[in-house]
Amino acid sequence: MAGKLMQAVQFDSYGGGAAGLKHVEVPVPTPKRDEVLLKLEATSLNPVDWKIQKGMLRPFLPRRFPHIPGSDVAGEVVEVGPGVKNFKIGDKVVAMVSHLNGGGLSEFAVTKESLTVARPPEVSAAEGAALPVAGLTAQQALVQSAGIKLDGSGKQVNILITAASGGVGHFAVQLAKLGNTHVTATCGARNIEFVKSLGADEVLDYRTPDGAALKSPSGRKYDAVIHCAMGIPWGTFEPNLSENGKVIDITPGASAMMTFALKKLTFSRKQLVPLLLIPKGENLNYLVKLVKEGKLKVVIDSKYPLSKAEDAWAKSIESHATGKIIVES
Repeated sequence: MAGKLMQAVQFDSYGGGAAGLKHVEVPVPTPKRDEVLLKLEATSLNPVDWKIQKGMLRPFLPRRFPHIPGSDVAGEVVEVGPGVKNFKIGDKVVAMVSHLNGGGLSEFAVTKESLTVARPPEVSAAEGAALPVAGLTAQQALVQSAGIKLDGSGKQVNILITAASGGVGHFAVQLAKLGNTHVTATCGARNIEFVKSLGADEVLDYRTPDGAALKSPSGRKYDAVIHCAMGIPWGTFEPNLSENGKVIDITPGASAMMTFALKKLTFSRKQLVPLLLIPKGENLNYLVKLVKEGKLKVVIDSKYPLSKAEDAWAKSIESHATGKIIVES
């Protein structure tokens, strides 16, 4: 595909929001060793995409301008680089593009073979693209940080999931219920029935006094909190935690990092755990398999064509999406 051009969406400076995105023609990338080139069918947006544009991850991301955002993709293999063993041209896949390089909001993207997995016919491109960052974050928070076994073995654990109707939250509720858990969840009033339908045992409207205080209606203390919302101070969590309870913060800011350090230094039994996603191909494959088997439902808030990517971007910045926002190529 060398020398061919493709449509892509990029930004060339910090800030600007949806208006800062530009539609451009750029060369189709070439896969290097252990990489595959995909013709994209769908890309899902994550809050980290617009946070990178806003400059919240500088000086680490983006690595350089201009930057094509988007990391979660589904498509078809059209070229394989040297050393690729598991994929051939024509294979349908789900993959994760490196945040360092970006590339998801385009017609073609290069992905590492190790973060590319087969997509069975039962899983649509949109469903597949919705999984990587949000699904893997939910799984890592539950399994590695909270120690929940998703096969249902292990003692019962009480957990709280904040912002349970969002991208990570809606996966976290469903995955948690595969384990031996009692799930309390928070969301806005309009999504209470939706979150119950995902399997949550108790749902709080975060705008009510009890919801704001994170109090379990059945009076339970939480062994773990999968914290997907923003701006809730440690003092709100602490009285609701069990003796060894921990808050797993999926978007830790400066105050969370200070709390994390303080709790460590004072040997507190209640801990704040900042989560840094470490994506693994086998975990992505596990999630795709759950969707195929009907054990994990992907909820899609809205779909936009690549030509209207800025509308999808604006919707993501609003932070009121139920489930995932998809851009189709």
